[in-house]
Amino acid sequence: MPAIAKNKTGLFNYEPLEKFQAGLVLTGAEVKAIRLGHINLKGSYIQIDGHNEVWLINCYIAPYKPAAGHQVAYDPYGRRKLLLNKKEIASLIGQSKQKGLTIIPTSVYTNKGLIKIDLAVARGKKTIDKRATIKKREQNREISRTLKKI
Repeated sequence: MPAIAKNKTGLFNYEPLEKFQAGLVLTGAEVKAIRLGHINLKGSYIQIDGHNEVWLINCYIAPYKPAAGHQVAYDPYGRRKLLLNKKEIASLIGQSKQKGLTIIPTSVYTNKGLIKIDLAVARGKKTIDKRATIKKREQNREISRTLKKI
């Protein structure tokens, strides 16, 4: 189950607290484009509407070139519905109403031929936390470089 796309900026700016797995409602051309890796999660977020439906907003899925003639008025940044069960949706609604928590997509991958997306209920990091993350990453790189030389 290798990841097709990851939301690195979202994981850098937010600290994930709880993770969920959801399915995506897509057209055939969108599925083919995602399998080719033509998806970008940067700046995307999750929204829950008044009908208890969960939507992926601002996710870029490039148009699939061989199907360009069939995709009339295709919006690459369009809203896409997420498939979750009622308990998961209720949990997301309760947690998203708490102050300081938001829901972000973390990665897109395939599971048994289906396109899945990982969601995380996350809290925004402060600048000090971001600096600590950068410092830890640099230390790990130095350790791996020294171990590589040995």
